[in-house]
Amino acid sequence: MTTFAAVFARTPQGWVGMEAALAEAEHVDDVADLMREAAVETYGDPVVLLIEQDDDWFAVVRLDAEEEPRAYVSTVREDGLGALFQPLVGEVPDGEPGGDPALLEDLGLAAEELGELGESALPGDALLAVAEQAGFGEEFDRLRD
Repeated sequence: MTTFAAVFARTPQGWVGMEAALAEAEHVDDVADLMREAAVETYGDPVVLLIEQDDDWFAVVRLDAEEEPRAYVSTVREDGLGALFQPLVGEVPDGEPGGDPALLEDLGLAAEELGELGESALPGDALLAVAEQAGFGEEFDRLRD
């Protein structure tokens, strides 16, 4: 299985991105802790985590200050890495999109756009579009190469 995960934090100087190691994450709290660490290291807020699993699905997770994380998952999976996000997307059948598609509206990505990307684009292409719309496309490209 091929997984790409990167966390992006907005700082006064712009967005800073770093790869995210999710292999040892067992629960959504582990993911939130990883995102909080990135926020502390960069003094950034908000923090956005982008995840791609194979060419099967993608997830966007957002964390603001001390709030609970919010997520949008293009295709809910009840196993593997996808199972981590079940608490954030709620009771959604396996194979359906789930979560909060409006989580990046204040960063320029409308809920309808995120939903359409989940339906019509490959996960890598969708995440590039998300990163570009939100303002950290260059950081995303740097980490993807």
